[in-house]
Amino acid sequence: MTTMTDTALAEFKMPDVGEGLTEAEILKWYVAPGDTVTDGQVVCEVETAKAAVELPIPFNGVVGELRFPEGTTVDVGQVIITVDVSGGAAPAAPAAPAAAAAPAEPVAAPARH
Repeated sequence: MTTMTDTALAEFKMPDVGEGLTEAEILKWYVAPGDTVTDGQVVCEVETAKAAVELPIPFNGVVGELRFPEGTTVDVGQVIITVDVSGGAAPAAPAAPAAAAAPAEPVAAPARH
C-alpha cells in the first residue's frame, strides 16, 4: 500500500473556455515548475477558435509540472498543470536580495588633513 503523506498534487484541466469548444492552444505560460501560485492567479494564456483568454488557477500551492509546451493544442478536460497543494513544499530556491548576492565595495573613509 502506498500513501502520499508529504505531497498532495492537484490537477488543473483545460476548461471549456468557450461555449462548446473542444480544444484550445496554449499560447504562453506565466509560471514554471517550482513557482508558488495562489488561487485566482493567471498561469497561462490560451487561444480558442473564438478568442484568447487567460486562465486562473483555482488553488494555492507550488507548480509541479507543466504538461504541455507553448504552441500545443490541448483537448478540453486534459490535465495541463499539476500543483503541490500540501502546503509543506518550499519554493525551489529562495531569492536573495541583490545587495547580498554581490560583495559590497569597501567605502573609503574621508581623508583627514
